[in-house]
Amino acid sequence: MTGRFSGRTALVTGASRGIGAAAAGRLAAEGANVAIVARTRDRHPTLDGSLEETADRIRVLGADVVVVVADLSDPDDRARIVDEATGALGPIGVLVNNAAAMIDGSMLDMPLKRVRLSMEVNVVAPLDLAQRIAPSMVDRGEGWIVNVSSATARLLDGAPYEVSETSRLHGVYGASKAALNRVTDALAIQLEGTGVRVNSVQPRAAVLSEGAIAMAGSYLRLDQIESMEAMVEALVALCICGPDHTGHIEESLELIERLGLEVQQLDASGPYPGGIRPVQ
Repeated sequence: MTGRFSGRTALVTGASRGIGAAAAGRLAAEGANVAIVARTRDRHPTLDGSLEETADRIRVLGADVVVVVADLSDPDDRARIVDEATGALGPIGVLVNNAAAMIDGSMLDMPLKRVRLSMEVNVVAPLDLAQRIAPSMVDRGEGWIVNVSSATARLLDGAPYEVSETSRLHGVYGASKAALNRVTDALAIQLEGTGVRVNSVQPRAAVLSEGAIAMAGSYLRLDQIESMEAMVEALVALCICGPDHTGHIEESLELIERLGLEVQQLDASGPYPGGIRPVQ
């Protein structure tokens, strides 16, 4: 283990499972105290993982942890997140906006209520949390905001389109992630020179979180999957990057290659044997 994050507090949303839970654990393994956020404290009715399970893993690593149960679509809950986290652990030095509402469906008939929910959770909530936390980062002269984006944000060339039927249903989700990337860019511009770095990171391939396994795990080839460890390696690198590394929309595997990173285990105990691919 290293102590790269010793003395720092991180807030990670969507930390009951998947990338959020893995990132929270990795930050704790490297010395951070962590506030973890999700809608439910205990087990989900259909998916593995819970806030309490993530908290237990963090405590084993010797870090302090506070569990914040909150609905990111609710502005009042978002205000409470910051108050509870800072009240328990002190000022937030690292904000990881990972939580997302992935609502698939045709753009032609998706109910606008679902569209608004997607934008509220995926765009408005990360901006709201950044607005609430950034001033204290500026006062201290440093801070890291990392937004978890998606390859679905990319624009395709014009017709004829070669996309899967599943990809045709990612329009609203992809639009929200494209907007999140633009928020990243705008925040970085406005915070330039303050010591606060703002970046986005997205996986190059599918990361087999509990949700992804439930949706498409059985249909993916090995070359279409990257390890959770690789995605977290890239994400954590942006949680401690230098002051000039800001305003970037990064792809996980490209960033790992460019920085010459060796993918580590999620508990930071040593190199991950699979590297960028899951161990079979």
